[in-house]
Amino acid sequence: MPASAIIASGGLSHFLVDEDFDRAILKACADKDAKFLQSLPRNKLHAGSSEILNWVGVAGACEHLDLNWFEYVPGYRTPARYRHRLEFCVLGVATRR
Repeated sequence: MPASAIIASGGLSHFLVDEDFDRAILKACADKDAKFLQSLPRNKLHAGSSEILNWVGVAGACEHLDLNWFEYVPGYRTPARYRHRLEFCVLGVATRR
């Protein structure tokens, strides 16, 4: 069986950083909480924050793998909490059969 990879890019919350929401999404990915990911409030998925759906898509496609590690580093360009944050994750590698 040939090896394959799934890659998605995109950030979590945009423009105004919502740390609690971002962390909840990463936790849901780690916990394989499909119900939470399927019920994300659409009003939080506006403008650049719609990139969150890239994370949801990968979580669904890789639900058979464990999320081994993730890091979330919020950063702010202004005191008004305008965005700059970094998030990374590593999903387990599926073994070939």
